[in-house]
Amino acid sequence: MDTAQALKNLAEAGQLIASATAVLSGDLPAGHAAYFAWLTEHIGQQQARAQIEAAHAVRRTGAHKLDRESFQAISDAGTNPTIEQIEAATGHTTTGRTHFKSARGLMQDWLDIPSSTAGNRLVQADCLIGGIDDAGLPLDPWLPELAEQFADPSVDPRLVAAAALKLHSARKDLGNGKAGRKKKQQLQADAVAFLRAEPKSARKHINDLISQVKSGKRPIKALLDGIGIFKRGVRQGLVEYVLRVLPAHAAFIEAFFAKLDNPATVAGNRDRLKDADAQFTGASSEWDDEESMPDWARSNRDGPDPGDHPPGKPPGNDEPPAPWEDLKPERRRLIGLIALLMGGSPGALPEPGFATAQVSIVMNWEKMQQQAQDFAVTSSGIPLSPGEARAALCTAGIYPLVLNGTSLPLDLGRTQRLFSKAQGRAIRVAYRGCSYPGCSMPAQRCELDHLDPWEKGGRTDIASADLNCPIHHIARHCSLFRTVKIPGSRPLVLLSRELDPEQKLRVNTYFMTPNEALAAEALAEQMTARWRAGQLEMEFAAA
Repeated sequence: MDTAQALKNLAEAGQLIASATAVLSGDLPAGHAAYFAWLTEHIGQQQARAQIEAAHAVRRTGAHKLDRESFQAISDAGTNPTIEQIEAATGHTTTGRTHFKSARGLMQDWLDIPSSTAGNRLVQADCLIGGIDDAGLPLDPWLPELAEQFADPSVDPRLVAAAALKLHSARKDLGNGKAGRKKKQQLQADAVAFLRAEPKSARKHINDLISQVKSGKRPIKALLDGIGIFKRGVRQGLVEYVLRVLPAHAAFIEAFFAKLDNPATVAGNRDRLKDADAQFTGASSEWDDEESMPDWARSNRDGPDPGDHPPGKPPGNDEPPAPWEDLKPERRRLIGLIALLMGGSPGALPEPGFATAQVSIVMNWEKMQQQAQDFAVTSSGIPLSPGEARAALCTAGIYPLVLNGTSLPLDLGRTQRLFSKAQGRAIRVAYRGCSYPGCSMPAQRCELDHLDPWEKGGRTDIASADLNCPIHHIARHCSLFRTVKIPGSRPLVLLSRELDPEQKLRVNTYFMTPNEALAAEALAEQMTARWRAGQLEMEFAAA
C-alpha cells in the first residue's frame, strides 16, 4: 500500500468514527454501550501510537520546511480528500525562509498542539522510535527495550509512552559512562517488568523508581532546604499555602487523612467535625450586630435571600443543604487538621485535640543487618531512609509485631467471631491495602475479610484472613473474582476470564516499593507456573 492510499484510509477512518459515535450516542443496549467503550479505548491506543509516529515523521522529513503552496494543498484536500488531492499534496521543501523553525513549531502553530505536548511527543519519539542527528541521519531509540514494547500491538502504547517520558526526565541523574548506562538498563528492565506484570500499577511504580533515582542524587541539606510551609498569598479570597515535607512526614499526614475520611474512627467522627466546621467558619457564632457580621454570615443568617431564587422557582422550595458527608474531602481534611492544631488552645473545641495518626513501619531484619538502604517502609508503601527510620524509632510508640510469629495471640480459632485489634494491626501492616490488583484503597479504609466463612465453621485466624476495601469485599462475595489461599504465602487473586484471559495469579503491588513489587510479581509468576503444572498446594476461598 502506498502512502496516498494509507492517508485515504486514515481520512475515512476518521469519518467512520464520527458517524459511528453519532449513532452510539443515542439509545443502545447496555452490552453495546460496554462494547462501544471497549472499542473506543482500543482506537485511543492506536491514536496515541500514531501521534508519536506522526511527530517523528514530521521531524524526520523536515516537514516544517514545506513551502506555502504545499500547506495550501493540504488545506484544500481537507479531511475528506480524493486520491488525486493526496497525490498533489506530496509537497516541496524550501531552503529559504519557512513558516516554522522546527517540527515542534509546526506542531504548535499549525496543528494547534500545546507546546509542552508537542515537546513530549518528540521526546517520546526519540526514546521509542529514534531521533535525528544534526546531519539529518537517523539515531537508534534511546530506550530500545521500551521501544520493543511500544511496537507490540498487545501493549498499551500510552503506558509505554508515559514510562519513556518519565525515564527520560531522569537522564541527567543517571550519570555518564558505564555506570550511567547500567542504571538506565536496569530502569528499562524494571519498567518493562511492571508494564508486563500489572499495567494498572505500572505508572505508580515507575514514578516511584524515578523518584528514588532523583532523591538519591540530592544531598540531605538540599532536601531540608526545600521542606516547609510556604505562603503563596491571597487567591480568590483564600490564603494559599504550599506544604513540602519529607516522606516520613508525608506518611503521618496520609495516615491522619485516612482516619479523617473514615467516619468509624475518632478522628473521622462526623458530629465533631461538623461542630468544628461550624466553629471555624463562624456559622454558629453570635454576632454583636449586623454591621460586625461578614458578608457571607449576614447573607445566610436568616436563610436564603429570596432574590437568589432562579426564575420560575418560588421561594421556600429550596433543597436541603448537602449533608456533611457530601462535602469535598479536601475541606474535611483541612477542618480536621485545624482542629488538631487548635486542640490545646483556649476556646477551641470542647474536647481538646483529635485522635493522632498512627503510622506502621515495616522493617526487614535481614536487610537492616546488611545495612541496606531500603530496609524500612511505611504501611502505605513510602520508603524511609535509615536516618528517618532511626528518628521514627526514637519518637514512636513501639508495638512488637512479628509477622507469622508467636509474639501476639494472632490465631483465635473459633473463640470469637471478629478479628482482634492485634490481628487487625498485623494484617494491615502485612498487606497494606486492598488485595484487588491495582486498587489504591489503603489499609486504614479496608475491611478484614474471613476467607473461610465463620457461619460455615471458618476460623478467625491470620491464615484465613485477607484485606479488602468495601467495594471489592462485596465483589469477592459476589464471585466477581476469586481469592486463592496458598500455605506460607499471602492470598493471591484470580480475576474473571473476561478481565484476564491469561488467568494469572495476581497480587496488588500498589502499596509496595518498586523492589518489593518486582519480587512479589516474580513470586506470583512462579505460583502461576506451578499451579498450571499441578504442583501448587492451593485452595480457592469460599465466596
